[in-house]
Amino acid sequence: MEKEKELISSWPEHGITYEIFVQSFCDSNEDGKGDIKGMESKLPYLQGFGVEAVWLMPIMPSPSYHKYDVTDYKNIHPDYGTLDDFKHFVDSAHAHNIKVVIDLIINHTSSQHPWFQEAIKGGDNPYRDYFVWADKDSIAEEISKKETSFDSDNITQWHAVNEDTTAEHYYGFFTGEMPDLNYDNPKVREEVYEIGRFWLEEVGVDGFRLDAAKHIYPDDRAEDSHAFWEEFKGEMQKVKPEVYLVGEVWANTETQAPYAKGFSSLFNFDLAYSILKSIEEGVDGAAFVAGNGLEMDLDKSLVERFKENNEALQKVNPDFIVATFLSNHDQNRVMSVLEDDEQKAAVAASILFTLPGAPYLYYGEEIGMKGMKPDPNIREAFLWDKKASDNCRTSWIKAEYSTDKTVKPLSTQKEDPHSLFNHYKEMIRLRRTNEVLTKGNIEYVQMNNKSLISFLRILGDNELLVIHNISSEDQQIDQEILKDKSLYFSSAEWKSGDPIAPYTTIIFN
Repeated sequence: MEKEKELISSWPEHGITYEIFVQSFCDSNEDGKGDIKGMESKLPYLQGFGVEAVWLMPIMPSPSYHKYDVTDYKNIHPDYGTLDDFKHFVDSAHAHNIKVVIDLIINHTSSQHPWFQEAIKGGDNPYRDYFVWADKDSIAEEISKKETSFDSDNITQWHAVNEDTTAEHYYGFFTGEMPDLNYDNPKVREEVYEIGRFWLEEVGVDGFRLDAAKHIYPDDRAEDSHAFWEEFKGEMQKVKPEVYLVGEVWANTETQAPYAKGFSSLFNFDLAYSILKSIEEGVDGAAFVAGNGLEMDLDKSLVERFKENNEALQKVNPDFIVATFLSNHDQNRVMSVLEDDEQKAAVAASILFTLPGAPYLYYGEEIGMKGMKPDPNIREAFLWDKKASDNCRTSWIKAEYSTDKTVKPLSTQKEDPHSLFNHYKEMIRLRRTNEVLTKGNIEYVQMNNKSLISFLRILGDNELLVIHNISSEDQQIDQEILKDKSLYFSSAEWKSGDPIAPYTTIIFN
């Protein structure tokens, strides 16, 4: 029997992180909502799957289901459990060799946060300057503008208190329920640094995903936002030198690059769009323009653009880690984008796990969960088992997309060697047992065939040639390129001289 290969642990530089919406993951007390104890019970599953870290969507008290408007920065939402429950979860995760990253929402608070409730009492209140205020007349143009951005469809960013449109207005980039904090106020900065210290020191988390990082200041004060994040990073490193900070800067490379200095990592939105659109069209480098602001050059391959993005960010921060992903909690689910085609979803996963970087996957992606906006529909319950046997499934929302009729639950997929789940697990194990796939650099390989995404992974004297067929038809490979190479892996049966079958990945060494 062949000896089981040892898994390479490489988080955060190259490791695999799993994003969880706690409310939809696992319900331990049958109240219909996922919770910390339920999530803790699934740590063996995550470890066995190959996950090295979890990123948790907001877990702090909040009036909303999504919890991106916080009312208490040093506590746990009661639906999820207690602070002691969470501390126990962190310890248990670490015992399973899984790091813990939590969402930290410091661009804004909830309008129900005690700071804001004090601030609206009047101009003399000591918390008034924790937020951003302006006379109505001075912001007339701002009030009437109708611009949106691809991370917010809100067109009203100045808000009246209690509908008193004659009084001062406060700034809330996302909604009136989410007033932006005033980072020109040193007291606000110190409050936020203290919040970060609390979670790192007293709770023991390993890092933060920083929500809405681009909006600390308005776009015309981007340099101030860059400087703030450098300062924040420095303060957190005083507490935990190895702290991991991943930022949400939903923008093109040019806008992202200056932020790299203040973060360990940024999410590569360009790559996520490019992988899915290329598979949709069956063409490497297919343009994606529809409203996301990330126009692409059809003359360049996915790999060439990926390299350019990395190099631009690493010029700013030589230790920069690229966070790769296919979708997250703000985007339509992969399976729905790819028209419920499991073969397309499988090759998307193959591309993700064979590229460099630190891959993220969104809970349920591995079993082909479906979902299209509005947001609650892309955050439905994880399907652990057939409904009658699923003692963990949440019921806070009636699923419209991921149901027993549309998605095979994990228990079923585990038993099927050809399931999407087992493909994900195989690709993760392939990556984590090969240093070249885990840590190697990348070079584009020109195949003269736009239906193939091809590249070399290189580490020292070792290299692997990776070829993905992203089309629905067999594709021939230039045999000269395969000269002196031997097959290392194939996701479907292949022998020398054969074309590559549709949506198949082959790797040569």
